[in-house]
Amino acid sequence: MKFPLLSIDGAKSESIEISDKLVKLKVNYKLIKFVVDWQLNHAKPRTAKTKQRNEIKGSTKKIVPQKGGGGARHASKKAPLFVGGGVAHGPKGAVYKIKKINKKVRKLALAQTLSKKNFDKNLHILADVKKEIKKTKEFNKFLELNKLANALIISDTDTMKNINKSARNIKNIKLIKDEGTNIYDLFKYKNVIITSSSAKKIQERILNEKN
Repeated sequence: MKFPLLSIDGAKSESIEISDKLVKLKVNYKLIKFVVDWQLNHAKPRTAKTKQRNEIKGSTKKIVPQKGGGGARHASKKAPLFVGGGVAHGPKGAVYKIKKINKKVRKLALAQTLSKKNFDKNLHILADVKKEIKKTKEFNKFLELNKLANALIISDTDTMKNINKSARNIKNIKLIKDEGTNIYDLFKYKNVIITSSSAKKIQERILNEKN
């Protein structure tokens, strides 16, 4: 699929070809949610943990006879209702984490997310910025002209250096390097702007193709 190349100065430029395998896939929302949950679970530590009933040390001897006492039936003192017993439904620490996801699954989910952005007409390709833009006003003008408020900018290293000063203070704009492309950020922002060099790198990484 061909994408028109946006330019900071508004000048018309050439188009860029992006593989349909990256921007025209059928979207599986369950798969995407699975990968997002994996990403979020790895982003925050799960250190809180309480002992379950089976983890309490001590005797499993029945504390009172089953019948004849007139009270409720009880087993050992490990039950959650006793002081020193286990905790019912408490935090389980790292058990909640999804340990590992196949790399192919992560790549597929990322490609489907880019496809979703494309279907919504919120995926844009920016020509690599060769000259440093120091003024926020200049970069903001580019965003307003192309109606790109609330945007994630995925950039190559050189473009990042040239637009960082002018873009970093704009509200609801986030800059990340292409190697840090992730599904959570793609969904968090309405528009996605990818530099042409980054688009080629992402395509090569996901599809294992060299252009």
